[in-house]
Amino acid sequence: MASISATTLPYSLPFSTSSPNQTVCSFDDKALRLPLTITYSLIFLFGLAGNLFALWVFIFLHGRHNSVRVFLINCAVADLVLLACLPFRIFYHVNGNQWVLGHIGCKVVGNLFYMNMYISITLLGLISLDRYIRLKGKSTARKRKRIRLWGTSQPWSRVACGAVWGLALLALVPMIVMAEDDEQTGKCFQYKQRRTEGKGKAYFNGAVVMFFWAVFVMLVVSYGKVAAQLLKVSQDKPNFPNAQRYARTAKKSFFVLFLFTVCFGPYHTFRPIYILTQLTENLSCDYLQQVDRTNEVMLLFSAFNSCLDPVMYFLLSGSVRKTALRALGHRLGNRLPFLQEATSQSSTEFRRPSAAVGFPNSDQSTSATPRASIVLMNSTLRRT
Repeated sequence: MASISATTLPYSLPFSTSSPNQTVCSFDDKALRLPLTITYSLIFLFGLAGNLFALWVFIFLHGRHNSVRVFLINCAVADLVLLACLPFRIFYHVNGNQWVLGHIGCKVVGNLFYMNMYISITLLGLISLDRYIRLKGKSTARKRKRIRLWGTSQPWSRVACGAVWGLALLALVPMIVMAEDDEQTGKCFQYKQRRTEGKGKAYFNGAVVMFFWAVFVMLVVSYGKVAAQLLKVSQDKPNFPNAQRYARTAKKSFFVLFLFTVCFGPYHTFRPIYILTQLTENLSCDYLQQVDRTNEVMLLFSAFNSCLDPVMYFLLSGSVRKTALRALGHRLGNRLPFLQEATSQSSTEFRRPSAAVGFPNSDQSTSATPRASIVLMNSTLRRT
């Protein structure tokens, strides 16, 4: 992993074992074994519980069939597959950083982990784009977001999710088949140089990093514009019954972006440095030790996102949040007032701000509280 022992000879090239005149760096950091084991175990337990509960709510309890529900179901599945890879990594560290499932098993587990991490990133980006389109587009255009495929009309969210999974699986196969520069027996998840046979993987990893930053920019622009428009509506029409709801929705948009940045930002900021060291010769073992340790810590933040994704699910969809809180029971809502308040508010599934609705009795409408106004407005719309 990161504690490096080196045998210094006349000149040094890290990681090479083919010549007697080279420095050999072996990565096996005993100090990191226990922290990594404990942290990945906690991520696995909390992430598994949260995503299984979220998937149960989406499939069996939540009745609304919309695009965000499709994206969130696929995101929960991707997180569960990622979490299924963690017990292998945990056992690897418990076993003294010794891998017993062979080279192919190591590649399958490692690449599945990264594949599902980037599927989650892509789906969160598509959710932000969908929220922006729903806020800016006309209601008729939102309803027609369907794609004709093989003679049938399918919602664009399902087609997009199918394309994401298909492309990910197509990329997974060559990553498993391609050879590595140095495949050490009994080792997995360790630092690898990629200066000959593994160069293609290094370039592919660099392209994936660029893809992440493209998705990140899309998230910033989409959620930024959504939040700005909702805040503008809440400020321009403070007496509008939904003004406070729009302000809260805008803040939640920034919180989702904050979680995404904290989990994935550090890893992908450091990743180019990590890839460059894999392609560069004549680097000292001490420097590579720091690179490998830093990469392990950054990867923990990315894995931790699988625990926080269920929080994002309930922030992104108020109807899902209400359904989940009903499943947990009214007693929990009564003990946690902020959760009880969440069940009484409309969802963050953004809708275009509408004009104020006139009520039959103007005196009643002006004296009613915002909550009573919403109820009255809803009943008026139902009658209409």
